[in-house]
Amino acid sequence: MNKKLIVLVGSTAVGKTQKAIEMARQFNTEIVSADSRQFYRELKIGVASPTEQEQKEVKHHFVGNISIYDSYNAATYATEALQIIETLFRTHNEVILTGGSGMYIRALCDGIDMIPDANPQVRNELNTIFKEQGINVLQEELKAKDPLYYSIVDTNNHIRLIRALEVCRSTGKPYSSFRRNTKTKHWFEIEKRGIVRSRDTLIKRINLRVDKMLDDGLLEEAKMFYPVRHLQALNTVGYKELFEFFEGSVTFEKAIENIKINTRQYAKRQMTWFRKDPEIKWIEL
Repeated sequence: MNKKLIVLVGSTAVGKTQKAIEMARQFNTEIVSADSRQFYRELKIGVASPTEQEQKEVKHHFVGNISIYDSYNAATYATEALQIIETLFRTHNEVILTGGSGMYIRALCDGIDMIPDANPQVRNELNTIFKEQGINVLQEELKAKDPLYYSIVDTNNHIRLIRALEVCRSTGKPYSSFRRNTKTKHWFEIEKRGIVRSRDTLIKRINLRVDKMLDDGLLEEAKMFYPVRHLQALNTVGYKELFEFFEGSVTFEKAIENIKINTRQYAKRQMTWFRKDPEIKWIEL
């Protein structure tokens, strides 16, 4: 156990990238990203990827490694990331894993649930229900079919509701029945650290980040991807709000306000997820 994976978590805009770089310098090691928004090579500004200079300072893995047209999930990530981490341990005693995608981090650290593939037609039906009838219908169906999972899932996250329901409908069994109750054991040590800031400070950082993204060309970047806005990779904060502006449903000012509001809500959901992990040691910056 002389090899250690240091997992650095926290909400968006809290400062994980810079802190991870500082730690990587301290340990003379490399960084493995666990931010699913930053995996896509085409997306730069709206996902706050590490800059070219930051990536020159410390080597980052899993930044811009797939295309927005690729199919990718937590199970694939866990397999590929573990391969990279174990390779890095040949020449480093510590490796830094950082990001805000809780499901991907859990898949890597604890193992992934072997959830069966669902019928694409079922997924399309559920997506149509969400668009036409709203999230409440999905919530009620999941509560009836799988009350156990309903009690722990983020019920405002329609993607997770749909994923659970498509399994329920396709298999006739509760989604929770496929989830593991035991953790994967690794041959290396895992140490989890989380960073937080005061609410007011985080809000200011989020607002400043959005303003900087606009200065850096977020509007132009979003325009490029408007024709393929249906892709799952583009269903993310920073792009979907501008797509609404392009469609004429909101003003530009309202779109920017929505980006800031939705980013704050996303940060809150991230912290709700991470706070459930008792292994994380928290540090306030």
